Amino acid sequence: MDSARLRPISPIKKTMDMKNAKELQTLRWAGDLHRILCMQGGDDDVSYAKNSDAPASAISLSKPFLIQSIQSMKLFKGEPSLRIADLGCATGFNTLATIELLVESLRQRYYMECSEVPEFEAFFSDLPSNDFNTLFRSLPTLYDGKRQQHYYAAGVPGSFYHRLFPKRKLHVAVSLSALHWLSQIPGSVLDKRSLAWNKGRAWIDGAKKEVVEAYAKQSEDDLTAFLRCRREEIVEGGVLFILMAGRPGQVQPENQLGDPDSRAKHPFTSSMDQAWQDLLNEGLIDEERRDTFNIPAYMRSPDEVRRAFDQCAGFEIQTLEYRKIVEHSKEKQEEWIKDPISYGRAKANLVRATLKPMVEAHLGPNLSEELFERFERRASADIDMLHKTCFYGVIVVCAIRK
Repeated sequence: MDSARLRPISPIKKTMDMKNAKELQTLRWAGDLHRILCMQGGDDDVSYAKNSDAPASAISLSKPFLIQSIQSMKLFKGEPSLRIADLGCATGFNTLATIELLVESLRQRYYMECSEVPEFEAFFSDLPSNDFNTLFRSLPTLYDGKRQQHYYAAGVPGSFYHRLFPKRKLHVAVSLSALHWLSQIPGSVLDKRSLAWNKGRAWIDGAKKEVVEAYAKQSEDDLTAFLRCRREEIVEGGVLFILMAGRPGQVQPENQLGDPDSRAKHPFTSSMDQAWQDLLNEGLIDEERRDTFNIPAYMRSPDEVRRAFDQCAGFEIQTLEYRKIVEHSKEKQEEWIKDPISYGRAKANLVRATLKPMVEAHLGPNLSEELFERFERRASADIDMLHKTCFYGVIVVCAIRK
């Protein structure tokens, strides 16, 4: 037998092997983001379906803009069916209510202005990791034996940063509270040798210039890719409606959340970083495991959005506005001040609903639950923060395919 095969592995080689394996795992995690970037499925207390109040508020705010865009769009007379797509649909009430609103608004217009009302096709699209089963179980009864189906539903798995439909297929495409999620984490952010290595943070708010610039470049590439794909898929005269998280135009990208209270209270910032630091201090993870987790979200400014439309061409912007919404009602805030534990639990459930698949892919199920528990404790313990108000910024865009 070859004696070299019995030779013990040196500590240096073992360390190098572990380092290479860790780097490979990090690269694999970043490259497979489309497999794990999804809202938490199901319909229990930690599901996105039960923790989507903030997106619901944003959609409610944008509803008048959406109705206005439908009222002003051209009618496609003679078309046997109109095709509507919700891009980044996730699960739960928000996507179903949006499709119902679109179908009924269009049906009424055709009924009042045309002799024939077309049928409607609704495409629910999201990444393959999305919980389509729960979504489809939530669909309303489309045919009760007495009236015509509201719409014919179908699921379309795939990234909206790539083509999803044939050319000139869609009459209306909407993307609600989804486009602030990036297609990938910039490679330089995950490279320990890079100036963009995002040490000690889970996100980019307040990060150094190189980190923010890497995210901004990824955001620009992604939005341009999204628009170019929709330019191919939407018919001339069709509507593209976008609602995404954003920041005011005068605010620099390193300040993703605007005012100091929002920056401190947002679930991606203070409590999140403290929870990761707790795991590190307790010896449950090392620094590299903490620093290689980055949340792939970017809040664009109206100027950045307009620039992407200009680069893409093919669309005429009808509306492009920044709006601000409060995180929760005054009544809910007063309730949580009386019971900080329930506040911490609610915030932790929101983080689970939004990030659990990504955190589990990075830490595994046991350690990920440890992280969420520490997040809950941190959020519950910050009594002063309960008296402050967090605002979410959103950008609303309505554009017509030229």
